[in-house]
Amino acid sequence: MKKNIIIKNASEIVTCSGFSAKQGSSMSDIGLLHGGAIVVENGIIKNVGDSSILKNIDESNYTVIDATGKTVLPGYIDPHTHFVFGGYRPDEYDMRLKGKPYMEIMEKGGGIINSVHATRKASKDELLKAGTKRLDSMLSFGVTTVEGKSGYGLDLDTEIKQLEVMKDLNNSHCVDIAPTFLGAHAVPKEYIGKSSEYIDYVIESVLPVVAEKKLAEFCDIFCEQNVFSVDESRKLLKRAKDLGLKPKIHADEIIQLGGAELAAELSAVSADHLLKSSDAGIKAMAEKNVVATLLPGTAFSLKESYARGRYMIDNGSAVALATDMNPGSCFTESIPLIFSLATLYMDITTEEAITALTINAAAAISREKDIGSIDTGKKADIQILEFPSYKFIPYHIGVSTVETVIKDGKIVYGNH
Repeated sequence: MKKNIIIKNASEIVTCSGFSAKQGSSMSDIGLLHGGAIVVENGIIKNVGDSSILKNIDESNYTVIDATGKTVLPGYIDPHTHFVFGGYRPDEYDMRLKGKPYMEIMEKGGGIINSVHATRKASKDELLKAGTKRLDSMLSFGVTTVEGKSGYGLDLDTEIKQLEVMKDLNNSHCVDIAPTFLGAHAVPKEYIGKSSEYIDYVIESVLPVVAEKKLAEFCDIFCEQNVFSVDESRKLLKRAKDLGLKPKIHADEIIQLGGAELAAELSAVSADHLLKSSDAGIKAMAEKNVVATLLPGTAFSLKESYARGRYMIDNGSAVALATDMNPGSCFTESIPLIFSLATLYMDITTEEAITALTINAAAAISREKDIGSIDTGKKADIQILEFPSYKFIPYHIGVSTVETVIKDGKIVYGNH
């Protein structure tokens, strides 16, 4: 398959042009071109513009895609997932339907700890097989890059196993993976009531191995009541930063604990969830250019109120969207579902949601210089939709409109 591609006659090209996160009102600027063409050479975007860019090109040297009646936009980036795990938790979903709160299930030994038990038991091959299947599904929704978190080991061997599986998948699958170490995802059974001791164990025994083996780009922590405190989160993330891992944080999901403020203090790459974040925390994050990664599928699944996406954008935040794909609180990789929830229940416009899933999502994993928009010099990660306008994305509720996906200049999904 040629890595030289021409896409021409597009009804719309949504470029999302930019090399940094878009904050506040700039999120509405999606760089829309009516008609036009894209030239890809050696997996890199060579040019984008109106049809005149094709004037002196010999199209016989390219795979030519006629996008008449189609919409073209950057590949989606899913910047918060937990897609490498063992086992499933349908019984807990049923318990929640019958009124049991998520944190109550977790405090009684369910939740994340159930997935830890299953992931510790799973072989590397089993995790690889399941991870491949999930990446295949993500690709069908137009996802070309995904962040993957560990955190279902809570011990050295299993955390390393999860991260090594992600490394193998990154080498074998066309979807790129940005790996995150989430060893402080929950307090394991052997440390119940001793969360500070567990943080010390992670800092002394696990984090150095992750850093030495270069298995993760980021370090994350679940900063939440009855999980890890602000002080414990600060301690871990500062040490991770010293070892070269960029900080991320699960912040203010269940109660307002001060996670957003901590993210700003540490200049984290992103703070995620943010359902209960304070006005001051949101504004501090915007001032420090911390990406606010919102996960409406989790609020939907847990029947919680949604994060204040409209307020965040109106107050200068750079908002990203992600699935939070995981076996407990949000078992979905459906970008169309996330898109619809964001636009219907978080008062985020269609244009802002596109920005949140492309250039801002790229910024949430520190890759905004290379992906997330259709700009000359960036990787050719592109999707083609079956409809003539981007407005069909939320309108076709919960259904993928993706016809073709191009990754690194190669067609990896669809029939062209």
